[in-house]
Amino acid sequence: MEGLKGRDFLGLADLTPSEVKQLLDLAAQMKAQKVNPRCEKVLGLVFYKASTRTRVSFSVAMYQLGGQVIDLNPSVSQVSRGEPLPDTARVLDRYLDVLAVRTFAQADVETFARYCKIPVINALTDLEHPCQALADLMTVQECFGDFSGLTLSYLGDGNNVAHSLLLGCAMVGMNVRVATPDGYEPNPEIVNRAIALSGGSTEVTVTSDPIAAAKGAHVLYTDVWASMGQEQEAGSRIPVFQPYQLRDELLKYADSDAIVLHCLPAHRGEEISDEVIEGSQSRVWDQAENRMHAQKALLASVLGAAI
Repeated sequence: MEGLKGRDFLGLADLTPSEVKQLLDLAAQMKAQKVNPRCEKVLGLVFYKASTRTRVSFSVAMYQLGGQVIDLNPSVSQVSRGEPLPDTARVLDRYLDVLAVRTFAQADVETFARYCKIPVINALTDLEHPCQALADLMTVQECFGDFSGLTLSYLGDGNNVAHSLLLGCAMVGMNVRVATPDGYEPNPEIVNRAIALSGGSTEVTVTSDPIAAAKGAHVLYTDVWASMGQEQEAGSRIPVFQPYQLRDELLKYADSDAIVLHCLPAHRGEEISDEVIEGSQSRVWDQAENRMHAQKALLASVLGAAI
């Protein structure tokens, strides 16, 4: 994908719908080992938040491309002693070929992109989790073959994952519903952008009714009720979010062939029941694996690897 060479990926809207679909197709070809691009470059990881899947999947993806990874733990770098982000960014730009940043504020990843000439990838911020959404869409495509006529329903907190799903579903022509308690809705600007991206051809719905969201859905998706940085609120959120728990009773309202997704880590017994995540409709582990394939396609594309 020459069109992505050298570009940043700070959010899904940085891509066109056509580019999203091309990335998904490339990821599927790489997973099936039909193509094996090589890219002997160096990826830097700057992660201010804890990570299992994102750190490991990016690292393995880069190694499989033939490159190397440097894990730049902020706690042992000069940023922990107050070095300004623009200074860090300009130095890393001289050493690395691509940078993945996992942080709190979207403004911070945008600062890295502003001061780096190399591609900068959003590996999660409080606003978006675009790499997760690529893997989610890849998993849906694997299960159903096409997005047309499908509905994905997200239940829980209107967080970064919900934001990226709203945008991603709208871009590929899939209906998307987000069900949250009152006061926990997704960012209205993201919702409006998703509506604009859908072009009116697909449904973009925000509701407080989990049953209405689940009815007839082909994909039921959930995430933790308290994201990183919100741990102190976790206990008080449980009774508020309880009606949105992804459990057998709610799954019965979905399409008979519906699949269940969760971006992990899961708090079993809170946002999802043990029976559902371990049930026959769960595709959670395929979804987790697809993080690596989707990100490998993304890295190959922004680095201009020969396909």
